[in-house]
Amino acid sequence: MATVEAKNLVKNFGTTKAVKGISFTIDEGEIFGLIGPNGAGKTTALRVMSTLLQINSGNVRIMEYDVKKQPDEVRKLISYLPEDAGAYKNLTGWAYLTFIANFFAEKNTRKMVEKGIEIADLGERINDKVDTYSKGMKRRLLVGRALMTDPKLAILDEPTSGLDVINAQEVRKIIKDTSRKGTTVLLSSHNMLEVEYLCDRIALIDEGKIVEEGKPQILMDKYNAKNIEEVFTRVVQ
Repeated sequence: MATVEAKNLVKNFGTTKAVKGISFTIDEGEIFGLIGPNGAGKTTALRVMSTLLQINSGNVRIMEYDVKKQPDEVRKLISYLPEDAGAYKNLTGWAYLTFIANFFAEKNTRKMVEKGIEIADLGERINDKVDTYSKGMKRRLLVGRALMTDPKLAILDEPTSGLDVINAQEVRKIIKDTSRKGTTVLLSSHNMLEVEYLCDRIALIDEGKIVEEGKPQILMDKYNAKNIEEVFTRVVQ
């Protein structure tokens, strides 16, 4: 069963065409990457999927729900982590996760918070204020927040943006582990080597259009390329 089905999705901002009729499906439990340069339409597509932007034309379904017609039902199934997400700096990490959990779990918030703490893996620093965290620690806390709700679909925009090598590796491991437990992941990144490692399938997007799609290794073989970055360069030339 497909978790996501996008058909001829179009999103305009006035006269600017940000997404130009893209179509793709994402299977249940899959990690699917939208990759391409800045300004290609990746973030716009993710915001549409997360019900934050209205569709101009086309259709997107998440599980059995229409994103445009049934946004409230879709929001119950997804979790969205924007690239520029922040956390309340005057709360401790634990208090922040508890605050968020109260929106999702009417009764058993404790179990959800414990999962968020486990994912973030901040040790005793979970009891310190967010304002004292490094960028990597904040990002891990936010990934914990996004995944502790057991979403059917996790939408992650540039999940390792700005992180050092160690923190980026830790976030990638979290994403892989979450997928193995059944969560479908849709992520965007301009880091094509990262996506090559993480994703089961990818769609290369440029100027609002999908220019190629498939499994990373199959695409590399098709274009006789050493990595996905080379594939993209050859496709868009």
